[in-house]
Amino acid sequence: MDGSDATAVAQARAGDHEAFRLLVERHSRAVFRLAFRITGNEHDADDVVQETFLRAYRQLGRFEDRSTFATWLHRIAANCATDVLRERQRRDARGPQRAFSSALGRDGWHDDTDESEMTEFPSVNDPGPERLALGSEMRERVERAMTRLSPLERAAFVLRHFEGRSIAEIGQLLGLRDNAVKHSIFRAVKKVRGALEPVLRPTR
Repeated sequence: MDGSDATAVAQARAGDHEAFRLLVERHSRAVFRLAFRITGNEHDADDVVQETFLRAYRQLGRFEDRSTFATWLHRIAANCATDVLRERQRRDARGPQRAFSSALGRDGWHDDTDESEMTEFPSVNDPGPERLALGSEMRERVERAMTRLSPLERAAFVLRHFEGRSIAEIGQLLGLRDNAVKHSIFRAVKKVRGALEPVLRPTR
C-alpha cells in the first residue's frame, strides 16, 4: 500500500477524522470516474461516491493491508455501482432482471473460448470526412447497448475496456471467479458488437 495511504489509514483507524478526509480527497475523483462509467449517470455516480466512502469508513477496521487502499475502495465502489444498476432495473418497466447465475453456460461459452472474442473491437480507420460523424454514432450506439447489459456485464465491461483491468483484477473487484468474469465480458462484448455492426459493416 502507498506509504501516504498507509499512514492516513492507520490514523483514520485511530479516530483521526482529518486523515479519513484526506483519503476521501485523494481518491474521490477516481471513484467518481469508475462510478460514472458503470452507472452512466452523474447523479447516481455522486450517490455511489457517497455510499462508497460511507461503507469504507464503517468497514475500515476490516481493511487488510495485503491489498492497496485504492483497490479495496474500488471494490466497494464497483459493488455500490452494481447495486445502483440492480435497483434501477427493478424500477424499470422493461421487466424483471434475469439472475446472472442463470446465464452461466449459455451462448456457447466454454473455458477455451478465444479471449480475443471478448476483448477486441473492430476499429474505425476511415480517414475520410465522415469519420467524426461515424465516431459520434458509434459512441451513441455503445451507450445505448450498455443500457441493455446486466449490472455485472456492464461493470465487467467497464473495468476491462475503460479501466484496463485484468481478468484477475476484475474478479477481485466484483467477487467473481475468472470464468464468470470472462463470461460477463463475453456477453457484454457480443451485445455491444451487435449494436455497432450496422455502422461498421463495409459498404460496396
